[in-house]
Amino acid sequence: MDAFLVKMSEEEDPDVQDKVWTNEVRELSYDLEDAIDNFMQSVGDKDEKPDGFIEKMKHTLGELGKMKARHRIAKEIQDLKKQIIEMSDTNARYKGRQTFTSTKNESIDPRALAIFEHASKLVGIEEPKAEIIKLLTGKDECASIEEQLKMVSIVGSGGMGKTTLANQVYQKLKEEFKYKAFVSVSRNPDMMNILRTILSEVNCQGYAYTEAGSIQQLIRKICDCLTEKRYFIVIDDIWDIKTWDVIKYAFPKTRFGSAIITTNRISAVACACHSSIGGHIYNIRPLNMAHSRQLFFTRLFNSEEDCPSSLENVSNQILEKCDGLPLAIIAISGLLANTGRTEYLWNTAKDSIGRALERSPSIERMIKILSLSYFDLPPHLKTCLLYLSIFPEDSVIQKKDLIWRWIAEGFISKEGRYSAYEFGERCFNELVNRSLIQPVKLDTYYQVLAYQVHDTILDFIVSKSIDENFVTFVGVPSLTIGTQRRVRRLSMQVVEDGNFTMPTLVLSHVRSLSVFGHAMKIPSLLEFSHLRTSDFGGCSQLENHHLANVWRLLQLRYINISRTKVNKLPEQIGHLQCLEMLDMKWTDVHSLPPSIANLEKLAHLIVDQRYVTFPDGIANMQALETLKCVKAVGQSYDFLQGLGQLKNLSKLHLGAMYVQHRYKEVMASSLYNLCTQNLSSLTLEFLDDNILLDKWHTSPPLNLQKLKIEHCVLPKFPNWVGSLVNMESLSLEVERIEHEDLCVLGSLPALLSLGLGEREKQACCKDRRLIVTPEAGFRCLRKFSYGAQGDGMDLMFAAGCMPKLEKLEIRFSGRIDNESLSSADAFDFGFENLTCLTTFKCQIGDWDTIMSTVDAVHASAKRVVSTHPNNHLNLIFDHLFMTC
Repeated sequence: MDAFLVKMSEEEDPDVQDKVWTNEVRELSYDLEDAIDNFMQSVGDKDEKPDGFIEKMKHTLGELGKMKARHRIAKEIQDLKKQIIEMSDTNARYKGRQTFTSTKNESIDPRALAIFEHASKLVGIEEPKAEIIKLLTGKDECASIEEQLKMVSIVGSGGMGKTTLANQVYQKLKEEFKYKAFVSVSRNPDMMNILRTILSEVNCQGYAYTEAGSIQQLIRKICDCLTEKRYFIVIDDIWDIKTWDVIKYAFPKTRFGSAIITTNRISAVACACHSSIGGHIYNIRPLNMAHSRQLFFTRLFNSEEDCPSSLENVSNQILEKCDGLPLAIIAISGLLANTGRTEYLWNTAKDSIGRALERSPSIERMIKILSLSYFDLPPHLKTCLLYLSIFPEDSVIQKKDLIWRWIAEGFISKEGRYSAYEFGERCFNELVNRSLIQPVKLDTYYQVLAYQVHDTILDFIVSKSIDENFVTFVGVPSLTIGTQRRVRRLSMQVVEDGNFTMPTLVLSHVRSLSVFGHAMKIPSLLEFSHLRTSDFGGCSQLENHHLANVWRLLQLRYINISRTKVNKLPEQIGHLQCLEMLDMKWTDVHSLPPSIANLEKLAHLIVDQRYVTFPDGIANMQALETLKCVKAVGQSYDFLQGLGQLKNLSKLHLGAMYVQHRYKEVMASSLYNLCTQNLSSLTLEFLDDNILLDKWHTSPPLNLQKLKIEHCVLPKFPNWVGSLVNMESLSLEVERIEHEDLCVLGSLPALLSLGLGEREKQACCKDRRLIVTPEAGFRCLRKFSYGAQGDGMDLMFAAGCMPKLEKLEIRFSGRIDNESLSSADAFDFGFENLTCLTTFKCQIGDWDTIMSTVDAVHASAKRVVSTHPNNHLNLIFDHLFMTC
């Protein structure tokens, strides 16, 4: 059944009978999984030998009950088997053909029409066209081509206008080249046909005269034709690296001013094109609102001025949903062109964009283009992408949370040498790489923290989810609910108060429950007997009583109750023997029930606050991999000792390390044991006694990749740091740093990020500062944070030091006056010698620093940045009263 469903998932346009048959098989496969889960649950109970007459009687009655349950499950499985046989017979009876249709669509590729669009119909094309021409020529649009091969890879998601843009550049420059070609590759490339087309165009000969015995012969002919020639080639829509690895050999690296443009949906393919020839990667931008309005109103009314005033507001809302995607604007305007021009009808169209599955030629074209990206995905990535339809529009998706949900749903698992989470990261990055998920939230160093799905892509995957009964949506007015089939995943999205009535649904087979918004009545968990994941994150109406029966959901693997009113977990939570992830950050839960120690499969426990107290028995939780933000103070001897027995723990964050003196030895022993096993990331806060780290002097934690010691000043630089050969991120503060200490840090071969602070100042004279020299090392360091005390910088960066440093953060703390950091040489610490720097963050962290001093320091920071060799250096200035 699984093999059949995988094969059918590759069908781009199955016929009606195939669709019906596939849906029936999919629903039966769900029912079979549920039956097997029930069976495994009934036989998985641990039978213990009873003592005493009463206990033996209870045990006997319990066994009789189990026999009855197992008999019922066996009959259920037999019934399902009969259904499978009957369905197969029915399909064979009515199915005339025995083979599947080809996955290659024979119709005209809608993107091909883009190259025939007249420039007068295009909007917002001139600026990106000029930018690409400048990248290819090195000068302005009218300048001559420089004498070297240049290349630009245009990258963007489907419908962004990559083909149109490439064609406009091609039309502008092609007359300057004798040898030229524009060819589209597509998702299922015929390499022989593509190379014959290129040879035909560059040789100016008929396609019939390009026959060759092999691909190698065609490559040789093209290469011979272009050697010592000046040529211009556009390779449109390259989907995979191996296709480019064949085509690239046809283009010799001449010095005659040749140019190549490629267009790609996938960033990794663009990088492969770039790495083989050089050149530039151009990320195509969506249309701004002015250009979006121009395109939209021109297609509907010839000009914006002709738009009725009653439709202006709804038009702006429609354009916001399109978010600058040209394909979406064209498709929606085509749909509205055949709709009555009333505000009511346009509002209805706005609410149903994509999701109502309305069909018009323009909408069909948009769906066709988006389908290309979807059907290019392997089966497991299709499922991971469809799962994103659960989230409402404009949701900000946290990568970690999503990956844990994928794992709980069973979409991904351990793959070769990769753990389930690592493989999930690869899947997530692949979706980003293919422009199906877009970054939306960056940290101060422009590292991506969260993502969104473009509304148009979300509409497409919502439509697919409804078609396949993958997700059922409640509370979304524009989406119909299929009550004929069982609900498998339920997304409740009521966000506004009102008289919403929960529809009658069969919830006993729901695997995933996601509640969004603040106006939803939460159904009883007793209705969800097969639930695997439950996400109430941010659901303000969730309270303790809603979770009273959660322990009955024996298949539950993932619970998110973060940012809710829950302050106590059910006493029986230990019954959830399948639970793998419990996220309760930003709640008021201060203690965990004793039964939580029975959760032997719990791998990730996120509490994100300092006041939770553990019961005894944590040593039983051998599956724990992540334990974050748990305080050490107040914990029992059993907890501190059991902590060291968690052999699979890889990430640990402990706060309030001032434990009682009689417990210090066991705490130190546990930390030592963890660091000799699988622990790779350790954060310690308020470390009050170095006895906890004493054992590291003789046996350093060699496995650690990340170590952060916060709110604690070490009396001297630890000598064991030099042994941390796997350390990638290190943060600590010591009383005083010497030159030898910098050399020890600089010798760490894997160090990428370093946070350093010292309590005592160096000598106040400028020439007595510690100098970071090239000999100190730091060959791989990318980020350096330094806490400077008082009114000056204690380090000096010599020329050639930290050759790969990209991000520098200086935190000034202590008493700071206006004169010290606003003088001309206040930032004279060799800043200009950090040649690879891209971001400089200057932070003043004291409340009592007067604003005139803050302004003066800000001016000094801007002055030193303006003189740095990197003209595009980004300055981030941070103070308690201002961030810019």
